[in-house]
Amino acid sequence: MEKVLVVGAGGVGAVAVTKMAMHPEIFKDITLASRTLSKCDAIASAVKTRTGVAIRTAQLDAMNVADTVALIRETGAELLVNLALPYQDLVLMDACLEAGIHYLDTANYEPENEAKFEYKWQWTYQERFKQAGLTAILGSGFDPGVTSIMATWVRKHKLTGIRLIDVLDCNGGDNGKAFATNFNPEINIREVTAPARHWENGAWIESPAMTQKHQFDFPEVGRKNMYLMYHEELESLSTHFPEIERARFWMTFGDAYINHVTVLQNVGMTGIDPVNHNGQDIIPLQFLKTLLPDPSDLGELTKGKTCIGDIITGPTPDGVEKTYYIYNICDHESCYAEVGSQAVAYTTGVPAMIGAALVMQGVWRDPGVWNTEQLDPDAFMEMLNSDGLPWQLVELDAHPDF
Repeated sequence: MEKVLVVGAGGVGAVAVTKMAMHPEIFKDITLASRTLSKCDAIASAVKTRTGVAIRTAQLDAMNVADTVALIRETGAELLVNLALPYQDLVLMDACLEAGIHYLDTANYEPENEAKFEYKWQWTYQERFKQAGLTAILGSGFDPGVTSIMATWVRKHKLTGIRLIDVLDCNGGDNGKAFATNFNPEINIREVTAPARHWENGAWIESPAMTQKHQFDFPEVGRKNMYLMYHEELESLSTHFPEIERARFWMTFGDAYINHVTVLQNVGMTGIDPVNHNGQDIIPLQFLKTLLPDPSDLGELTKGKTCIGDIITGPTPDGVEKTYYIYNICDHESCYAEVGSQAVAYTTGVPAMIGAALVMQGVWRDPGVWNTEQLDPDAFMEMLNSDGLPWQLVELDAHPDF
């Protein structure tokens, strides 16, 4: 395998194709496609300047299966990397099945008209991909993605199982804007305003959005407020590691961000149902997205670091319970110097490239639909160290009390 089609020309897509171009021994033919051809062309030009590698570009309506199949056949792509909106996951999986190629994404499917994050829609494709002899990798970003693979690595090399897991996502960066989201504003705000859920003792526990807050001292970032949220890896981790007693996800937000989201939600600007404005139906959140800064334009402005990882507690082979904190530190300015992006896009685009590389090389190519924690973690963890996202592992005295 040597030909890849990447769908999505946002910040993550730009990082992914740039890092692919840095591995010409794996990715010998790269095509970047999006609804807006000019975005693809601008990224291709930047990739050529940075790496000397020419990539192809194409205009594509990813919601049109026939058009996607036609582009796959035209390019000869053997793997489709979906870095578009999560609304498009199912139609792109359909296109891969029809065209007979492998599939990889970074976020689970969600309906456009309902903020509901579940893997159930994509898991139903298991038999279809298996019977076709094709591989579909779900969630090869950072969270989900790296955090799930980190959990698998700890479970494989340090513990015999996972009893407690907390996924901690901290962005300590500052872009100087009054209000801006780290990634696609529409998806970001839908996640933040959705009810929080976590897995505990075999059941989902739900609480109002952004109501459970704790401070944590993040390595190289410092003390930040983090909020309990729902994130899709909680569903897949609790499914594939049934011994887990409790799984939670936390993300940091500054007070200004929380205040802005609260006000916008109170006045209806985060709504996803159409409203009539001067005789025209608009979706408030999509309109808000057009007013907010594009996250892909924030790279040059953003300073500081991210710290993302897992705190995991479980039994060791000798029966002693231990707690490990496994995490990555990523510097916004270093990311911009390397690929022209801020660290949030970098920490998603690099794992997408690594997952794609492992499919291309045949390391991850069992037929079927797989979440990343179901796959062998070792080669992925090695590439994190060599490709810009080195990780650290420390043993804690006990699981933090939060």
